[in-house]
Amino acid sequence: MKNRESFKKSAGKHPVLKKVLIICAVLAMLGVLAVLAINLIVKGSSEEFIITAGQAADMDADCIIVLGAMVYGNGSMSTILQDRVDCGIELFEAGVSERLLMSGDHGRNGYDEVGTMKEYAVGAGIEPDCVFEDHAGFDTYSSMYRAKEVFCAKKVIIVTQEFHIYRAIYLARSMGLEAYGVICDRHDYAYKVRNELRESLARVKDFFTAIFKPEPDYLGEAIPIWGPKAANRSRSPQRGHLRRNHHPGISGAHRPHPGGTHENLPTAVHWHQ
Repeated sequence: MKNRESFKKSAGKHPVLKKVLIICAVLAMLGVLAVLAINLIVKGSSEEFIITAGQAADMDADCIIVLGAMVYGNGSMSTILQDRVDCGIELFEAGVSERLLMSGDHGRNGYDEVGTMKEYAVGAGIEPDCVFEDHAGFDTYSSMYRAKEVFCAKKVIIVTQEFHIYRAIYLARSMGLEAYGVICDRHDYAYKVRNELRESLARVKDFFTAIFKPEPDYLGEAIPIWGPKAANRSRSPQRGHLRRNHHPGISGAHRPHPGGTHENLPTAVHWHQ
């Protein structure tokens, strides 16, 4: 009580300080309201495009996009990633599309989400020619941008977890893709609250990304996902179809990881960013 009275007296003696505190409080409240409003916009505009596996079977999609997540040092997939790939395989086998597009991070030597995803799918019985690889899907926006501009997809089914699916659909549709999402939550993932908090901030970031639509770091020649033997052309980042837009000195699909964005983070906080 004494501390509160002392603070009031101090603020009364220093009107400038009082005004600064009021302004800071108002700005903080506006910031929180802005985050909440943008999250409501992203989720509200995407919710109607979340469908079941059964509904997806009637969509006649160009491809099923499976978004990357963490792969461990021993080459095994994280639970989040394995659930995505398993769901993608099941949709493929159900006839949702004749093509899988594995999009993820292959940004440094010794770390390859995409190759791991494809190897798992092929091991499950999927023909290699039906599995396309996007080695430069470093984040959700890049994956959706490249799905349209590089792989020339028009109608897609996106596979990811519920906390992530709203943003993925929102970005895809902002790119002009006819996008639908299938939720693949099959486990009680760790650090759920932390994931939700990070994703709420990611929605704010990508809300503005969707407005300005910057080119991703890597593009390259078009590889139409319906083209003859197109999956073969998507397999290796060294085949020349990737082009570094902003840093000509770096070529191929490999890039450094400033700030550790895609380093070996705990599974709970490493999804497709």
